[in-house]
Amino acid sequence: MANVQAILSALEVFSRAPDKAAIEQANTWLQDFQHSSEAWSTCNVLLLSPDAPLHAKIFAAQTFRTKVTYDLADMSTPDLLQLRETLLKALETYHAGPRNILLQICLAISGLALQLPAWEDPVQDMIDAFGRNPATVPALLQFLTVLPEEITTNTKIPITDDEYKERASKLLTANATKVTDLLSMYLQAPGATFTVQTQIFNALSSWLAAGEIVVMSLLNSPLIPYSFQALSSEELFDSAVSVVCDLIHETQEVEDNMPVIELIVPQVIALKPKLVDYKDDPEKIRGLARIFAEAGEAYRSLLLHHPETFFPIVEAIGECSAYPDLDIVPITFSFWMRLAQSIGKRSSVSPLFLDAYRALMNVIIRHLHFPAETASLTGQEADNFRSFRHVMGDTLKDCCYVLGTETCLIAAYEMITNALSKGPNASWQEIEAPLFAMRSIGAKVDPNDDKAVPKIMDLIPSLPPHPRVRYAALLIISRYTEWINKHPDYIPFQLQYISAGFEDSDQEVNAAAGQALKFLCQDCKRHLVEFLPQLHTYLATMGNKLVQDDKVQVYEAIAYVISAMPMEQAAQSLRTFSLDILEHVHALSAKTTPPTKEELTSIAHDLENLEVMLGVIQSFGEHLPAACQNTHQEAWAVFEPFLVKYGSEYSICERTTRVLRLGLTFFGPATLPILPSVLARMASCFEATGFSSYLWMAGKIIGRFGNEEDPTLRSAFQDIFERASNKLVLMLQEKPAEMMPDVLEDYLQMLLQMIDYAPDVFFPSPAFPIAFRVAMAALTLVHSDIVFAALDLLRTIFSHDCLAPASRPPPPKFPIYAAAIRPVVEREGQALTGYLLSGLVGDFPEESIGMVVSIFRVLGGLWPTQLHAWLPPVVAQLPTTAVPEQAKNSFLADINTSIQSGDFDKVKYAVRSLHRASRKARERRRAGPMDG
Repeated sequence: MANVQAILSALEVFSRAPDKAAIEQANTWLQDFQHSSEAWSTCNVLLLSPDAPLHAKIFAAQTFRTKVTYDLADMSTPDLLQLRETLLKALETYHAGPRNILLQICLAISGLALQLPAWEDPVQDMIDAFGRNPATVPALLQFLTVLPEEITTNTKIPITDDEYKERASKLLTANATKVTDLLSMYLQAPGATFTVQTQIFNALSSWLAAGEIVVMSLLNSPLIPYSFQALSSEELFDSAVSVVCDLIHETQEVEDNMPVIELIVPQVIALKPKLVDYKDDPEKIRGLARIFAEAGEAYRSLLLHHPETFFPIVEAIGECSAYPDLDIVPITFSFWMRLAQSIGKRSSVSPLFLDAYRALMNVIIRHLHFPAETASLTGQEADNFRSFRHVMGDTLKDCCYVLGTETCLIAAYEMITNALSKGPNASWQEIEAPLFAMRSIGAKVDPNDDKAVPKIMDLIPSLPPHPRVRYAALLIISRYTEWINKHPDYIPFQLQYISAGFEDSDQEVNAAAGQALKFLCQDCKRHLVEFLPQLHTYLATMGNKLVQDDKVQVYEAIAYVISAMPMEQAAQSLRTFSLDILEHVHALSAKTTPPTKEELTSIAHDLENLEVMLGVIQSFGEHLPAACQNTHQEAWAVFEPFLVKYGSEYSICERTTRVLRLGLTFFGPATLPILPSVLARMASCFEATGFSSYLWMAGKIIGRFGNEEDPTLRSAFQDIFERASNKLVLMLQEKPAEMMPDVLEDYLQMLLQMIDYAPDVFFPSPAFPIAFRVAMAALTLVHSDIVFAALDLLRTIFSHDCLAPASRPPPPKFPIYAAAIRPVVEREGQALTGYLLSGLVGDFPEESIGMVVSIFRVLGGLWPTQLHAWLPPVVAQLPTTAVPEQAKNSFLADINTSIQSGDFDKVKYAVRSLHRASRKARERRRAGPMDG
């Protein structure tokens, strides 16, 4: 057959040297083939051909499964019954494997069984056909394993809820007892191999997970005792662990399952000695840890009510938590968390549990120790260990919940003092790990504590100067700043310790010092006002020695202190720090020689520091203090020549516009006299550079002051709109839209502000048609935010009241707006509908579909004749790979009906139906022709 050879040729592409274009072409061809009706017969030929290569047979089996999922709707019952025979024949052929082919055939049969009511009893028929011969039993067990999984998880099968309930009940619920008896029989059959026994456990797990086999029904079955016995078998251990965990999980409704729990628990407890037997086998310990943790979680209430019987399970979980392999330890964490929550709800608890959490705390802190030789960790290993320490920190919080924060802090404190008592023999790890623990539970600390925390704070100065210890101590200061705020006598010492951290040669210690200073100033700002001159002096003397990440934290810290001052004093302090930076900006502007790269980097850092300060302080309110009265004019007199000279440097552009944006918030309406000048400079800079930040800044100005009636300001709005639009036209001629998404986004955001606040500028402008075309171009980008902005702008244009004014006569400017909109829509309408529909069946975000509906409703209501003419050629061009022909035809028919009836609510139905059809086609193709 020609198709067979074409398939083999397409599949051959995947085994050759990688050629992306060839692979994509082959992939598309194979997907198109899977959609075709010829795929049924061609794949049957491939499956049954002894000469076909293995990868072709696998593809054929996968195609059967795919087509059963998606393509049965148009087949008659006789054809479906014939398909059943084809699949059963294929299963008979491949009953011994290969497994990937066998699996796909079983999945296809399961999907068919769900959709074919005429197949009265598929499970019994499969047992009759494959359950009598030992050679075909593995194929039957594979089918029984995947049947519940496919029925409960394959949501892509097109079947109604009622059909699903009826069919699932017949396939699964009605056969649960039969399957249980069958599995028990096979398990006890003489000569049953380990492979078959593993399959039996897998099938049992599948039916348990689906909720179809109830554990109570297994009370007198050999399945439960044999599952535990299999834990002693090397070959069956992994599958036995899984089925035992499933059995326990399904008995968590304790009152309903007590008889079977009484059967399971002694066997679980009997596994405890194996933790010693298998101590050198991490995989065995992992399996046992899963069982104990599952039992602990499922029987949590029994543990608390009957510790005399169930506490050995807690002890076993504690041993697993103490195991040195840190990949195994977290298996137990969920148990400790849930048990802690349950203990917290009880008025009293057995001392056994308190002892268990004390032991757990010691175990976790031991696990927190860095290796003796930290260099032995690779970069990724070190990152993983650091991440895992934070996970362990959450378990320490569980210990606090049970034992009390003070108890845990004192215990960690005593670990450190014991280590310090060893003198030079103490390792830094013995000190750092309890410090990390103190930091982890810092959120639980009572700000009024006067027992544990003072001891810790008094201990910090005596800690050794090892960088990891100093780093951990600084982060404790960061975490305990709310406590320090209530105990301000500690602040001078804290500042001294933090200052020493900035002078450390280790960069991580420097960063921790910056973080500590930031949080200290944030939470203790009122106590730190008197220290502000000291901080200013510190910046002047030490600032150049700090890396920027640390310096910016110092500026942020200072800003928090300033925000706590009385307004006049705060304004004067802010002015002092700001003028330091503005002097640097002015000096660079006045420089007659080209700046070095280092100078530009330094000034960008200065601007970042100013930005951070303004970001914290935000504003002093509507009435500026005297110290700030003319600062905005002074600042703009510095920034404008600076932008003229260096605005083509991207980093300078970014930092300067961010500072200007915050200045807009800080000074508020006081900036109105300089805004035309600012907007003109933004326009000039954008024309010169094409940097989007200049448009972003303009959009912020329009959004804040768009309602102002000042003619000079509104003229400035029009000026930047038209100059930016003309520049954008030139840019789009030089490179495609997808190469400058940031420019398009900030342009569109500026227009959204303009249409809201300055429609009198937006609509009559000669730049309006350009804005409309740019919005259409933005619809082609695979950027959700940009697509949303473009659709929002278009929807706002189409829904503007000027097109259908509610009052007569309409407001005087409405006819002007409408006269601007109508010719643009009539000229661009066909292209617009093309962009909208391509995005609808393509990459538009799900949440944007409502906006598309809104636009089409207006088009149908105000331009019905044009829409009727625009749509057929546009819809014809939509690729059938994106949306089937039937869906396209239905869309056109529904839109035409809506237009003819004047019922534009039907537009919503038509658009959403087209979108749903395309989404189904997309999901099918996303799976790929070679995916099972």
